[in-house]
Order: sequence, then C-alpha cells, then structure tokens
Amino acid sequence: MAATQDTPMGRPREFDLEQALDRAMEVFWRQGYEATSLADLTAAMKIGKPSLYAAFGNKEQLFRRVLERYTAGPGSYAARASAEPTARKVVEAFLRGTVEATTRPHCPQGCLGVQGALAASDDGVVVHDLLADWRDGVRADLEVRFRVALAEGDLASDADPARLARYVMTLSFGLAVQAAGGVGPDELLKVVDEVLLGWRS
Repeated sequence: MAATQDTPMGRPREFDLEQALDRAMEVFWRQGYEATSLADLTAAMKIGKPSLYAAFGNKEQLFRRVLERYTAGPGSYAARASAEPTARKVVEAFLRGTVEATTRPHCPQGCLGVQGALAASDDGVVVHDLLADWRDGVRADLEVRFRVALAEGDLASDADPARLARYVMTLSFGLAVQAAGGVGPDELLKVVDEVLLGWRS
C-alpha cells in the first residue's frame, strides 16, 4: 500500500505505508512511546512531518496503528494459541510464542505491549492506558478459552479460569522482561519447559 509524500517542489512522491509502519513499530518497540520523538519517527520512516500527519495523524494515532500491526504480526501468537485443542497446548503455544516474539533476530528484544509505555507522564498516560487495556484484552481472551476447557472437562473441576489466565499472563510478562534484559531464547524456553512439567489438568 502506498501513499503520496509531497516534495518541496510540490511533486507527489510515493512511500509504502506498511513499510513505514514497520519502521515506526521498531522505534516505538525499542524506545517506548514517551522516549520516541517525531524526529526519531520521521527519520526511521524516511518521510517528513507533513506526510506523517497526513498519512497517520499525530504520534498517538500512529502508535495505535503500530499496535494494531504488532497484534496482527509479532503478537499474533496469542490468537493462534487460543485455537489449540487443549488448555495445556494453549499455555505451551502462548508461552513459546512469547519467547519467539520477544527474541526475534534483527528486532528489538522484549514486548512492545510491555515496554511501550513503561513511563507514565501526562503526555504518555493515554498510551499507558491503551496498552493496559490491550494486555487485559489478551488476558480476557485466555480466560474465555480456559472457561471452555473447564466446561469440556479439559481442566480439573476446581480450576479457576480467571486465575489461570492471569498466571499465564504473568509468566508471559516475565519472559518478555527477561528477553528485554538480554536472556536468550534457549534459556527462556527451558523456563517454559519447567512450567509445563508442573502442569496440572
């Protein structure tokens, strides 16, 4: 998908919207929302400020577009995990997906949804709340999936789907923070294996 960027002479010049979003995603992912300036974004996206505003709106609106792209791309493991046939496989796919997404070669380490709004000044509070809602939506989807598993007899009768969903999210956040701190995928996958050893269905 392409959009036009006006040159100083007024001639339209095309740029790829999806490529520009990917470049913006990398900057937000690496630096967080508040630490990222418009100058950082336009330099990475290789467009001018007028083109950024015309194509994406302001910085907050651009971040919303980036989060949508992240959810459909690196973060898509969450939706795929919920399609697994058993609760144990859901947990395994979710946690292994977390490791894969947060340790991708040639990408920032960690999770955009965790690191994107670590600071919360007045300028960043809207995005902070946006990401909190985004993360809670993932948790809620897991809870729904575990309720299905409970109804199907795939979980122990005394299992609490809400508590289990929050447990899995807590593990996922921990893996993401470890990845951001430089822990490699092999070590993180061993943590996932340890979790699965203790799985009680």
